Amino acid sequence: MSVHPTHPVPALDDALTGRAVERVRRWTERTGTDPVGHGRSASPDPTARLAALMHDPAGVDFTLRFVDRVARPADDRVAARELARLAGAGADLPSFVGGLDRLLLRAGGRLATALPHVVVPAARVRLRSLVGHLVVDAGGRSLAGRLAAAEADGHRLNLNLLGEAVLGEAEADRRLERTIALLRRPGVDHVSVKASSVASQLVPWDLAGSRDRLVQRLLPLYRAARDHGVFVNLDMEEYKDLHLTVALFTTLLSRPEFRDLPAGIVLQAYLPDSVAALDELGEFAARRAAGGGAPVKVRLVKGANLAMERVDAGVHDWAQAPYGTKAEVDANYVRLLDRAIGGHRVPGGAAAGGRHPLRLGVASHHLHHVALALELADARGARAQLDLEMLQGMAPAFARAVAGDLPESGPGSKLVLYTPVVHRGDFDTAVSYLVRRLEENASPEGYLYALFSPDAGPASYRDRFLASVRDRDTVADTPRRTQDRTVEAPVGKDGPVGDAPVPPGFRNEPDTDPSLPANRVWARQAATTAAGGAVAVPRVPVVTDPGEVDAAVRRAAASGWRDVPAAERAAVLRRAARALAAARGTLLAVMIAEGGKTVAEAAPEISEAVDFAAYYAERAAELAGAPFTPDRVVAVTPPWNFPVAIPLGGCLAALAAGAPVLLKPAPQVRACAEAGVAALHRGGVPADALQLLPADEGDAGRRLVTHPGVDRVVLTGASETAALFRSWRPDLNLVAETSGKNALVITPAADPDLAVADLVRSAFGHAGQKCSAASLGILVGPAATGSATGRRLRRQLVDAVRSLHVGPGTDLGSTTGPLVDEPSEKLHRALTTLEPGERWLVAPRRLGERLWSPGVRAWVAPGSWFHRTECFGPVLGLMAARDLDEAIAFQNGTGFGLTGGIHSLDEDEIAHWCARAEVGNAYVNRHITGAVVQRQSFGGWKGSVLGPGAKPGGPNYVAQFGTWHDGPAPAPAEAHAGDATPGRAARRVLAAASGLDPAERDRLRRAAASDAVAWRDEFAVEHDPTGLAAESNVFRYRPLPALTVWAGAGTTRADVLRVLLAAATAGVPVRLHGPAVPGGPLPGGVHDGQHLEPVPGERIRALGEVPAALRGAAAGAGASIVDAPVLTDGRRELLTVLREQAISRTRHRFGHIERR
Repeated sequence: MSVHPTHPVPALDDALTGRAVERVRRWTERTGTDPVGHGRSASPDPTARLAALMHDPAGVDFTLRFVDRVARPADDRVAARELARLAGAGADLPSFVGGLDRLLLRAGGRLATALPHVVVPAARVRLRSLVGHLVVDAGGRSLAGRLAAAEADGHRLNLNLLGEAVLGEAEADRRLERTIALLRRPGVDHVSVKASSVASQLVPWDLAGSRDRLVQRLLPLYRAARDHGVFVNLDMEEYKDLHLTVALFTTLLSRPEFRDLPAGIVLQAYLPDSVAALDELGEFAARRAAGGGAPVKVRLVKGANLAMERVDAGVHDWAQAPYGTKAEVDANYVRLLDRAIGGHRVPGGAAAGGRHPLRLGVASHHLHHVALALELADARGARAQLDLEMLQGMAPAFARAVAGDLPESGPGSKLVLYTPVVHRGDFDTAVSYLVRRLEENASPEGYLYALFSPDAGPASYRDRFLASVRDRDTVADTPRRTQDRTVEAPVGKDGPVGDAPVPPGFRNEPDTDPSLPANRVWARQAATTAAGGAVAVPRVPVVTDPGEVDAAVRRAAASGWRDVPAAERAAVLRRAARALAAARGTLLAVMIAEGGKTVAEAAPEISEAVDFAAYYAERAAELAGAPFTPDRVVAVTPPWNFPVAIPLGGCLAALAAGAPVLLKPAPQVRACAEAGVAALHRGGVPADALQLLPADEGDAGRRLVTHPGVDRVVLTGASETAALFRSWRPDLNLVAETSGKNALVITPAADPDLAVADLVRSAFGHAGQKCSAASLGILVGPAATGSATGRRLRRQLVDAVRSLHVGPGTDLGSTTGPLVDEPSEKLHRALTTLEPGERWLVAPRRLGERLWSPGVRAWVAPGSWFHRTECFGPVLGLMAARDLDEAIAFQNGTGFGLTGGIHSLDEDEIAHWCARAEVGNAYVNRHITGAVVQRQSFGGWKGSVLGPGAKPGGPNYVAQFGTWHDGPAPAPAEAHAGDATPGRAARRVLAAASGLDPAERDRLRRAAASDAVAWRDEFAVEHDPTGLAAESNVFRYRPLPALTVWAGAGTTRADVLRVLLAAATAGVPVRLHGPAVPGGPLPGGVHDGQHLEPVPGERIRALGEVPAALRGAAAGAGASIVDAPVLTDGRRELLTVLREQAISRTRHRFGHIERR
């Protein structure tokens, strides 16, 4: 039943707006001429200090670094190093820092590293005194005094208890218990609580399950509030929590036991979605009132999480959920006021039976909007509907002026101050709140910025206020995110591919957004379909006859795909990308059913496959006119853990190069491969150019790998599999991404909560069944001891791991899925058996068929079995390192080099680690899994890679699937070189060419010039084509530690010199072996004789004839032989002496973008 006004509601017209402007003028007069103390020469009050900070260009950055890097760390030595950087010799202090603080900072900066345990505690005490007006101590006497002062001033405090990040249920219990204790305290009558603070690891795909879980969590709190007469406000920050919070609020208050309990919820005006949410809450309030229930209150705020929403949108390639401009936010705020006050347009706003079913908390420091709310309420007889609310410590003079206009008694008679409280030992947890407040208020568009401007003030905002009133009904009121997978890619029926040409250019496919209702419906449909099981039944029979393999190779070779021009191949791949997107629903269902994947793991993988098609299309177009011959046939042999992206990525790369493909899927996930190949065929890839060949693991599979008509085999899998393939065929041209033993280093300078969250995600996503998974956490110094930092890290880690919900992918609430197979021998040992000196922090348990709860083992010894063995499952080992150099040695000491990461906020530590980490994918202050095409091209170093070494999803991968040749001699290279000239080492190589014939000498000169240009423009440059503000994703080249050159029969001196020239350009030392090493001096290379013993992870540049014995030895050792023709083109030949590396680094703190 809806309650609507029974008489005309006065409109928001010019007269009413004029009265609001006049009211603000009166408030401004009440505060005096200098309301924030700009004119005071000494001891400014906190508001004046805050005003000066916000108007100092360097002030916000300095303050955020001080709060985050000096006050937050538990380790005094970590904080001291940062204080020395911020305020020591040579550091510039921002102008807002006053005389006394300037002296204290300078002294502290000089003495911090020598006396950290004296200086740092003093700095923290000083900071608490400076921000004590913004964040209140939750201790007994401090809070009691603040409550008493508020009562004396005629204010109410809305208390929000801050605390550690809720990563697990133990911390959630602790926060809930503390919040209940807070609301039971004398004098407390209003508290705020967020859903995410009382339950851990909520899964956005499972809104219904999360809602029901949260209801049970919050029942004790709401009962305590009812029994003690305390008002509870359900808060929210993130857009993804909007629908969950509204559903939770209405479900809780629909319980009969809370019929008479007044309660509130927050809505954020910077979300256009709040218009519909307000209508929904108004309808709910009206129905509740009609049944005799108490009013509900909507606390209307502008929204303080804009910076993080921008980051979230950028990383996921989504539209920003909040409005794009402050003007739109202001207009929507006015619209929401106009709709709700007096029941103008929202049911529940009109008074019924003497009270308003829907009350409104006008929470803003925008004085014009506050004044407008009061004028609307007066005109519509709805003063009792309103509470006015402001932030603790922000512009108290204006707060007092506003409070002077409130009634002496009754509803809305007291100004409500939103007051964060934190226990003294948890003060570091207030950092994120302070960052948001400072970031928000330092924006020149913000009202408080104008409010605190000495030459502006509220009057300067008058025109913008009038514009917000004018535009209130024209600003958009529909969600800015409109992604709908139920339409784009319905489950059970693939969407249309379309015939229109797909334009060139690459942009990453947006992730599927779980915050949108339609996408959650889509995911549930996929899970339901998967639970039926039929979708996981393969249709193509297993091939056991090697003769069928021979026939498939013949069809592929005769397909004509090698003759298709590059531009046409690119067009086909672009359509294939669209076909994969159209099949997203089918792919999701089969991945859940057959691969055991959760929606959170499966949905991004489909986007990755789409990205591969679109990205490789661009690389195909680049091959037009190149001196390049595609491979005759490529065999792709992928793993089971990424059953769509990896197999299709390998196929698409080969197709882009012009090579037809035979795909042998992993036997565990054949149906996934069938669905993916079917989509590519619908997109226009010819059936003979891409054939699904589910060969068995016996004779047919071996025939495929060893077939003389197959020029190249792509493998993603275990190192043992690569060794097996090469034992079958020592001359196999293998492109392999193999095993990894990946570690995340955590130093005392890390944010412990963020580090633990990323470690858990990296270790246990897809039950640890990723070659990139974090198998080791290396804790440095105090982070591994009984210090406060170490205790917190381990407490949070244990809590988070124990709280993971292990279940099938068909359960949308699962955070960790099943194993695809029964544990291997290595994994079973890791799950069940500790090594000497180790102990379980969290012991894994078998929960059911292929279901294991995750385990954490401490302390893994350097060189031990677990340190050096890839186990591929839900087991994490912790290691303790004395310092960062020892941690890096542990990380580099596994023989592998796939992924690795560091968590530290110390710039020197980060630079030190980035220069020394021997991994192909390096991650800084983020998780170490989930590489995105182009953004973080994926591939390793050392024992994690075999072949030429180009990374999938990177600029050089497609060019591996064929043979490059020297084209016609280009124009004189000097004409293009500009300032790129050969270096000293390269010139020494050129000097050794005097004995060559003129054509060979000319070729070397051209090669040297080409190398110089390629080095300048490509290889000596760090590339970040994605260009995200909040995350740098650098692709760079690093010289090999050494290059082994084999000069076999038929090698020429000119070819050897060309290879030495490339190595000299990159600064790579060379060891020469073989019977055909030319006589005479060879600068830049050491001749080690004819005998060569390959070592693991080595790259051997082979010239001339390569003996079978050498190939066999290389295969057995896990070394790569590169025997491609020697090229003049530096852009191609230099790749043989370089390794590719991707470094992804988080560049923000709580949304605040770091200066670079």
